[in-house]
Amino acid sequence: MDNLEVNSWKRYGHDRLYVRVVGGENVAWFDRKSGRLTMLDESYRDQVLDVLAPYLLRHDAPRSVPSPAGAIDTPSAPDSKDDLALNRPGELLFRHLEGSRPWFVRLVMRLWGKEDEKDRWRKGIAGERIVGTELARLKRRGWSVLHSIPLPNGGDIDHLLIGPGGVFCLNTKNFPHARVWVGDDVVKVNGGPGRPYVRKSRLESNRASMALTRACGFPVAVRPLLVFVSPAKLQVAPSLQGVRAIKHRELSSFRKNGVLLKPDEIASIYAEARNPRTWQAV
Repeated sequence: MDNLEVNSWKRYGHDRLYVRVVGGENVAWFDRKSGRLTMLDESYRDQVLDVLAPYLLRHDAPRSVPSPAGAIDTPSAPDSKDDLALNRPGELLFRHLEGSRPWFVRLVMRLWGKEDEKDRWRKGIAGERIVGTELARLKRRGWSVLHSIPLPNGGDIDHLLIGPGGVFCLNTKNFPHARVWVGDDVVKVNGGPGRPYVRKSRLESNRASMALTRACGFPVAVRPLLVFVSPAKLQVAPSLQGVRAIKHRELSSFRKNGVLLKPDEIASIYAEARNPRTWQAV
């Protein structure tokens, strides 16, 4: 990311951020009004999302774009069968379980000492259901929640929280009774090897911000949250930036978050977020 720089360009009614290799050519540009990211070199996509993150997370950005005279902005409603609001916590993992390998194949895998992904999926579902229960308690305070938002790469966003305090992209990790250390880019569990959860959380929130900005027609900042279920200890490096790491019980504190979004903004973002079409180009 150190080899990329961002330059602001405002002319002829445009407001854009150009990303280029230091001393070289542009590799992408981001239109602040439409929320559209144009990649000129796809090999730089992840680095571009990283370097644009500080600009997407600014809270002083305007939250609305004037509509043409006489125009009425109405969020596009998803078909009832495709409505993402119907997804359960862990929906994607449930589908993996339903289509998992036959029992005798899993038995052979265990005999050969290979990990059975079915156990890992069950553990993930349990964690996402626990976090889902905590998030449901925030609804009475004006928050809306979506679970297991599918992405084109085959993955998903575990939870999306939208409310008075802003928009949050949650990545749930179920490590009960474990010692968890969160560094600038990786997470270590019980002193084991680094896992790229921090970087993944940043990328997911950046992609969510771009998708929602494009769909809503006004800038939508999305902040990443790493949520750990019942760890014995959670230690966060003081140098960690851009990602917040918490225990799942701490989600209750969001009831007291300040007001960043108005009710009509929350409704508009939620309406677009529950539509699968919003996430097709992420």
